[in-house]
Amino acid sequence: MNLKERVEAFSELGEILRSSLKGTNNTYSGKLNNLISNQYLKNPWFTPNNVRMAVKAVADELTFENLTTWTSCYPALDSISKPVNVGVIMAGNIPLVGFHDFISVLISGNNIIAKASSKDPELIVFLADLLCCINNGFKKSVSFTDTALSGFDAVIATGSDNTSIYFEYYFGKYPNIIRKNRNSIAIIEGNEPDSELEALGTDVFSYFGMGCRNVSKIYVPVNYDFQVMIKNWAPFAEIINHHKYANNYYYNKAVYLVNRDKFADTGYILLKENTALSSPVAALYYDYYNSPDYLMKQIDSLKEKIQCITGMNNIPFGNSQLPHLWDYADGIDTIDFLLKKSFKGIL
Repeated sequence: MNLKERVEAFSELGEILRSSLKGTNNTYSGKLNNLISNQYLKNPWFTPNNVRMAVKAVADELTFENLTTWTSCYPALDSISKPVNVGVIMAGNIPLVGFHDFISVLISGNNIIAKASSKDPELIVFLADLLCCINNGFKKSVSFTDTALSGFDAVIATGSDNTSIYFEYYFGKYPNIIRKNRNSIAIIEGNEPDSELEALGTDVFSYFGMGCRNVSKIYVPVNYDFQVMIKNWAPFAEIINHHKYANNYYYNKAVYLVNRDKFADTGYILLKENTALSSPVAALYYDYYNSPDYLMKQIDSLKEKIQCITGMNNIPFGNSQLPHLWDYADGIDTIDFLLKKSFKGIL
């Protein structure tokens, strides 16, 4: 397949997903909606609303215009070369979190050997099967494994700071991208309209806050009135009805009470002043700032730990979980990595 054919296939995949989500594609909508409705049986965090949100985010990005804009940045994608076998170890913290690596490997004309997360084993396989139905040329380029990766020339692995140690040990001698823990932050200036503050709630609460692009820490000006923000988060209060989220909420609340920590309790999320970036599920850390310039210098010193920033001329509130194809995790250009042509077997 040439680049044009690959772009057209993924564009058609996006169209099928969009029409299936609307219920207008009789061929695939039934199976897709069945998957969406039943993922929580395998992973309670994957509620139908969250899975649908993830599928929609992928579908909306897979347009011919977006795919062309993305791939046009890499003239080398038009050239024909021998494919490389790329092993991809996918995370499972939110639905379809491994899709960007999946498309990056295939759109660049390479072969993927994917190890899906046990927490998200079905959705990516469904999309892969659908892609192969659209263009059966992908059948020889896509494989999945439940065992240890083998037969690869390069590796892309996503995990925690702890698992990255093992990834480095096993895959360090191969060309690799190994991702560790990252968190996202928001900057509140204090003059945001209600609509923006409610949108910030989406960045905090979507996927129960478990994605690296979810906001886990906010920076607010000194003397900020949190009630202004909290009153706009009322639409998210029902999150406490999810049993696993509620377990985290009550556990963290008990720990704070036992330790006599100062915190604010909204009834569905705990707000706690803390210099750390990573807050536990059902909690949100905050820090005060006096000077925006000083704050940006402080944030710059933490850039290796930050995935994305919302607010203050960065990503608009409500869009942290809607990355474009060209918004790379950890700021590492996956396509550029795959085009270096330094892997064994590439001409």
